[in-house]
Amino acid sequence: MTWGTTQAKFTRCSGGTAANGGDFPRASDPWVTFAADGTALQIAIAFSGGTFTPGSSSAVLASRSIDGGRTWSDPATLIRDGSTAFNDKESITGDRYAPGFAYATWDRLVPNAGGPAYFARTQDNGMTWEPARPIYDPGPRNQTLNNQIVVTPAGANVSPYTAYNFFTEIDSPANAPQTTRLAVIRSVDHGATWTPPLYVADIFARGTTNPQTGGELRDGATLGSFAGGANGQLVAVWQDARFSAGARDGIAFSRSLDGGTTWSAPVQVNAVPGTQALIPSAAIRDDGTYGVLYYDMRSDTADPATLVVDAWLATSVDGVTWREQHVGGPFDFAGAPFAEGLFIGDYQGLAVDGAAFIPMFVQTNPDRIADNLTDVFAGVVRSVPPASAAAAPVKSGAPYKALVAPAFVPDATLRARFAATVARVLEGRRMRGGTAAPPAER
Repeated sequence: MTWGTTQAKFTRCSGGTAANGGDFPRASDPWVTFAADGTALQIAIAFSGGTFTPGSSSAVLASRSIDGGRTWSDPATLIRDGSTAFNDKESITGDRYAPGFAYATWDRLVPNAGGPAYFARTQDNGMTWEPARPIYDPGPRNQTLNNQIVVTPAGANVSPYTAYNFFTEIDSPANAPQTTRLAVIRSVDHGATWTPPLYVADIFARGTTNPQTGGELRDGATLGSFAGGANGQLVAVWQDARFSAGARDGIAFSRSLDGGTTWSAPVQVNAVPGTQALIPSAAIRDDGTYGVLYYDMRSDTADPATLVVDAWLATSVDGVTWREQHVGGPFDFAGAPFAEGLFIGDYQGLAVDGAAFIPMFVQTNPDRIADNLTDVFAGVVRSVPPASAAAAPVKSGAPYKALVAPAFVPDATLRARFAATVARVLEGRRMRGGTAAPPAER
């Protein structure tokens, strides 16, 4: 309900120096988790110079706080590379079931387009970290992206305890368009060893645009969000155009009840299928209720000067019947910073605390102040709409069924469109190390 601002020493402007390991001009992709004992752990990528340019460097840095985030330790360097590699899109996960353990993962790009999933772990709540190492390599022309680890306890269909590393795998055949699919590898020994990948679903994301101008948004296309429940269940959500035969992105949802071995057919969970939806985040409450946070354009108008967007929380107890609640907006996405497209960030956050969902999301500011175009907002959703429509809260819609996609085999034109979306996402990731920092990532 109340917030204060603190900073880890990941860059020179936040206290980083050569002596404490934070001597970088830029940092990005912040992520926070809590270890089982309540220690807060924060991670970021830090870098200087353009990607793969002479004299450049990139690193993954982690810091810990034992006072609820009021103060942060000097950063630990999990990996640092020069111009021959670029470390990107990291995340960190505290293990609520194994005291002391936390896991960091990211993709490490090299100039030939390869990008293995890298991993480091701590067994003492971030005081020390084991050396970083690759845990999955999709091949020299392929890469992983958006690695995220979730942990579940042993359950009725999952035994024993398991850690899962989810990611997007981008395959780049020599004479065919790039393709993307969601994948997962598993560990039952706290990350010491990992299985070969299992595949959740192909991704058919075309990316979102301004309906009036055709301008592209920099969104979460090709990126998934993943969650594990105390009951052992797993869910994945992502943008996908299969539900409209490739016409527009909706929010796809799939779940696994057997520890990631098999996955349900993707269904569309955004409540208004006829409008574009984007940037989903997923969470599972301890009682098994699913939550999906996303944006959509249902409130947009024909005015080409604005792009009206809202944030919504959809919830379900069975993955079939859903309800949604309005959690933010409407706001004007056209006022967002421009960084390879209008950009408010390509992932948001959905946390759980007991019986509450806590959505954290970005909105633009209506006054469009040049140095403060966006702010981060948090909400607390303490009650989930019941199954009965008559008992629904005022700001909740009627229950609706998730839509099952018809058989979808994209033609050559759509495959080229999907491949172009992948290429644009990858170009945006590689551009982020450039010396001319876009306002959204300073």
